[in-house]
Amino acid sequence: MKRNKYWIIAGIINIFTAILHLIGGQIDLINPLMESSIALQIKTQLLGVWHMVTIILYTSSILYFKHGFNPTNKADIALVSFISYLYITFSFAFIFSSVYKLILAPQWVLLLPIGILGVIGVKKSKTTA
Repeated sequence: MKRNKYWIIAGIINIFTAILHLIGGQIDLINPLMESSIALQIKTQLLGVWHMVTIILYTSSILYFKHGFNPTNKADIALVSFISYLYITFSFAFIFSSVYKLILAPQWVLLLPIGILGVIGVKKSKTTA
């Protein structure tokens, strides 16, 4: 089976997003919150959740690359499909938050293309299988 270029491109955008999240997000969002006067329990939970997202970003990047370079079976398609739809729904959370709070939360700009490329790659995999 051929490489799935849509999943590979999604993996590239995803790894960029993971690096941006880990470094830029830590500096711009997490560090100021850690220095704020909010309760230690809240800081600890926020930091944990922040790095759960970091883990999801990196592991899903690995999966996009793994299955993009070596698409082998229907289980791959189901897993990539699941991850792709998660990214699309994650982007909607930021779009709705932006509208609700009347301020741009730009994370969806990276998350939505990852999800859409993943779904396109799923459709291409099904037609070539």
